[in-house]
Amino acid sequence: MRNFIITVDGKQYEVGVEEVGATASPVIAEAPAADAPAAKPAATGKGTKVLSPFPGLIKNLLVANGASVKKDQPILVLEAMKMDNDITAPCDGTVSFNVAKGANVESDAVLAVIG
Repeated sequence: MRNFIITVDGKQYEVGVEEVGATASPVIAEAPAADAPAAKPAATGKGTKVLSPFPGLIKNLLVANGASVKKDQPILVLEAMKMDNDITAPCDGTVSFNVAKGANVESDAVLAVIG
């Protein structure tokens, strides 16, 4: 059994995963502190990147390219496993999309930059 710490929406959960067919002894890594801050989108000199949390289909762009947005405002809809997921702006600024409606994206793809 291997233990992992998973962070979902800033809340940490400890889970155990059983290894099937494993012959080596389990490796136990020290878990990060429970009060560790959640990861924020990477900031660049040109703005803050909005990354795809999972693979999916860009179903709709909710604001125009170049529009001003506020923190936590939905900017696009990402469909994954027949579910629509609102992707929100991580900060105030002007949105510049790197994707178009109908595009398929992978995890951690740059969807937009807020500058």
